[in-house]
Amino acid sequence: MKGRTIILDHIQGREAAALMVDGKLDDFLIAGDAPPPGTIYRARADRPVKGQGGMFLSTPDGPAFLRQVKGLAPGAQLLVQVSGYAEPGKAIPVTTRLLFKSRYAIVTPDAPGLNVSRSIRDDEERDRLLEIAHEAMEGCAFGLILRSCCAEAGADEIAEDIAAMTDLARQVLDDTGTESEKLAEGDGPHVLAWRDWTEPAEVVTEPGGFESHGVLDALDAVLGIAEPLPGGGQLYIQPTRALVAVDVNTGSDTSLAAGQKANFACAKALPRALRVRGLGGQITLDLAPMPKKDRRGFEAALRAAFKADSEETILAGWTPLGHFELQRKRGRVPLAEVLK
Repeated sequence: MKGRTIILDHIQGREAAALMVDGKLDDFLIAGDAPPPGTIYRARADRPVKGQGGMFLSTPDGPAFLRQVKGLAPGAQLLVQVSGYAEPGKAIPVTTRLLFKSRYAIVTPDAPGLNVSRSIRDDEERDRLLEIAHEAMEGCAFGLILRSCCAEAGADEIAEDIAAMTDLARQVLDDTGTESEKLAEGDGPHVLAWRDWTEPAEVVTEPGGFESHGVLDALDAVLGIAEPLPGGGQLYIQPTRALVAVDVNTGSDTSLAAGQKANFACAKALPRALRVRGLGGQITLDLAPMPKKDRRGFEAALRAAFKADSEETILAGWTPLGHFELQRKRGRVPLAEVLK
């Protein structure tokens, strides 16, 4: 099946969204048990962790951890936002930099200024969007970022989105409560799909859509450790408690350039493979043998592949043993933890 299809459905009683591109599962979102990123709390500072330069906080959903605290005393109240998913048994990661995101607009209370996504390069379109932003934000001290999909949107849609996010920001920031409380819920999979999957696509909302569009079969493959590569190679992706190990296998290819071909295929396939599995944290690649002169080209291919990915990923570099390491934001719940 050619084209893009977004399927909104439920699986094992959990809300979920799938993006199929040309009949292949390209992205998958599923609700977990932990509070989703974007959730905002009024939290209470509990105790500092000097060795890690952070502070444990109390929230209605359990302990949270805030990094790089300065001048924060135990007992103080502050607003924080969930920034990712915690590893099992660890505190919820939070930040004090609040962002209010929607399909077209991101309101930034702590960063004033009106900005348009850099991917919109047409000067006339940028001027149009800035005019909309100035009109919608008149008299408001918050900052604003207009996202790339604004290029295809009408002025009324954009203005409505900006108004909704500024109203939510005011509601949260003007709250006068004194106890730990959840002030805003993070977006679930269906809202995230509407917010972030903005390219034209057929949208399926009927119950049973996962089965009729091949999503369940694709998930069965994703829950395994093997990911096929073009040319007959394989990726073996195995999460451990400490890191995610990725092994590159050349498969049936016995040519002199087999290692190089498999590694470059890995660079292209890896973002999707991690994305649909919901994997993040430390990632170590055990690559197939290839000449050192090809390392720079491999890094360039890997950087280009992750540039278009939805989760922030840092390319840490090569180890003395010849492995390549990544650090990826834990922005999703690991699929294997919720589908068992």
